[in-house]
Amino acid sequence: MDKDSLSPKEKEVFEALKNVIDPELGVSLVDLGLIYSVEIDEHNICHINWTLTTIGCPIIELLQDMIKKAALQVDGVEKCEAKLVYYPQWTPKMMSQVARLTLGIHI
Repeated sequence: MDKDSLSPKEKEVFEALKNVIDPELGVSLVDLGLIYSVEIDEHNICHINWTLTTIGCPIIELLQDMIKKAALQVDGVEKCEAKLVYYPQWTPKMMSQVARLTLGIHI
């Protein structure tokens, strides 16, 4: 995701998403590279495309709720629609260096 193309409000949402920690891995969804896009429309509805490290993850609903709650904490966001997507397919290369070091993954 190109963070430079985000509006100031979208950047606030992205920053809030850094506090959403995957309870199984102990790393933020942002550092895992699971947040693909953040957009806020003219009605102040936040649209977030996100993915999983593996298909069939047992905590999809929990993660989706956590994403929505984080976005709704940003002033001016009226509603959040978090859409689970599978393209592009996630790979460990999408993780931040911090996440790779935390999880001991060497690429």
